[in-house]
Amino acid sequence: MRITRRLAALALGLGLVAAAPAAMAETTLRMVAHSDLKVLDPIWTTAFITRNHGYLVYDVLFAKDANLKIQPQMVDKYEASADKLTWTFTLRDGLEWHDGQPVTSEDCVASIKRWAARDALGQQMMARVSELAPVDAKTFRIVLKEPFGLLLDALGKPSSNVPFMMPKRVAETDPGKQISDYTGSGPFIFKKEEWKPGEKIVYAKNTKYKPRPEPPSMLAGGKVAKVDRIEWLAIPDPMTAVNALLQGEIDMIEVPVPDHFPVLKADKNVALFGWNQLGSQIIMRFNHLHPPFNNLKARQAAMLAVAQEDFLRAQVGDPEIYSVCNAPLVCGSPYGKSYGDVLIKPNLEKARQLLKESGYDGTPIVMLHQTDLQSSNQLPPVGKQALEKVGFKVDLQAMDWQTVVARRTRKEAPDKGGWNIFYTTTTTVDADSPAANSFTRGDCDKAWFGWPCDPEIEKLRGAFARETDPAKQKELAIAVSDRVMDQALYLVLGQYKAFGAYRKDRVEGWLPAPVPILWNISKK
Repeated sequence: MRITRRLAALALGLGLVAAAPAAMAETTLRMVAHSDLKVLDPIWTTAFITRNHGYLVYDVLFAKDANLKIQPQMVDKYEASADKLTWTFTLRDGLEWHDGQPVTSEDCVASIKRWAARDALGQQMMARVSELAPVDAKTFRIVLKEPFGLLLDALGKPSSNVPFMMPKRVAETDPGKQISDYTGSGPFIFKKEEWKPGEKIVYAKNTKYKPRPEPPSMLAGGKVAKVDRIEWLAIPDPMTAVNALLQGEIDMIEVPVPDHFPVLKADKNVALFGWNQLGSQIIMRFNHLHPPFNNLKARQAAMLAVAQEDFLRAQVGDPEIYSVCNAPLVCGSPYGKSYGDVLIKPNLEKARQLLKESGYDGTPIVMLHQTDLQSSNQLPPVGKQALEKVGFKVDLQAMDWQTVVARRTRKEAPDKGGWNIFYTTTTTVDADSPAANSFTRGDCDKAWFGWPCDPEIEKLRGAFARETDPAKQKELAIAVSDRVMDQALYLVLGQYKAFGAYRKDRVEGWLPAPVPILWNISKK
């Protein structure tokens, strides 16, 4: 296949064309990520592109392995008192920040506090903490007011928000403001001076990083950087990215469009890899602060207007990859209760009736449309069509994903720069428990974007976090799920598995995980 002029120009502009032999001595992994990176603070935002950036630059105290068990990462050893109220954690030897300073317990305490101020599970944890303090340079202690069976799950949370460790001076940044210092202790170093938003993000191998001795297992074990340099390239046109992979100008595509799978499969040097077999869940999120979705009947009208498969067919395409599922806490999980035909088969007549009863006055709702995000860019047009069938007027506003990430934080009225609906995806490991699932929160201004105010669901979530009996935990989790559906807090639009593509003649070692892991990958 001949490279197109457009692709050649892009390759030249991004520095993909072969340089002098001396410059090729270092190994560089080039990947097209699922979106451009503009926000660099993985605590300030839950955006997956920023989370992925975080996993390269920062490290974590605990991590989940391939058996979904929590394992120590930065922690060397830990112990709990007999009553499970006092937990002591000791860091392993050899941990240091990218600037050469040692990682200390003070750094970790400050990092936990900042993360917990933003994260749903972190807030649940801190509500039960009476003391979080250093013991010595390598040891810190958490003292609980009451038993909290999810403590290690919180500290080892695998996806947004991830409790990444940062230097104390950085972690003391106001949780409501973004950090400006990107010093981490992870296997790669962010090269800010080479960062070109909309074009390229660069990471260099942290040669001083000391991996754990265990083999890598999902997000746990030894994080071994096997390339000298990683470049994320912004190629927003999916076919251009595919052509770049086929021509060998790049090594990987994080999430190619399923429509292009046949082209990729036809090349003997390219392989598809289901790196996220646990899957992701698609969400339609309402803004509860402003009309019409501050009214339950308007939210219920929207719920009865949509059909999941319309969204899945448009966004994912391949029925072998997606599954219709209306369980808020994920189909196949211990708490995955389903709800008949709701969100599966629309009831347009009932939806129109509810919308009329809600008092909706015909003001167009602002629906944000992320045009560049391949995991959700086809959802908004489907949602617009579905809601307009029952009487909503929809103002579909196109923008890139990073603009959506910034816009969704705004609480102003939709016509003043706010919003009514946006779409997002989450990994199922972040959605299968009421404690970790940010969408289920109903604590008003503290809730996730959309800010639902529902004291009843907060009581249920709090009871779930306190409960230690598995059977009673399940009862409470199902009650949370019921409440989500009864109040139409948000809409679940189904599940799908994520596949990447890579040059199998040049790349090996991609690990399966709910996050695209780039350590352990080597160039042949």
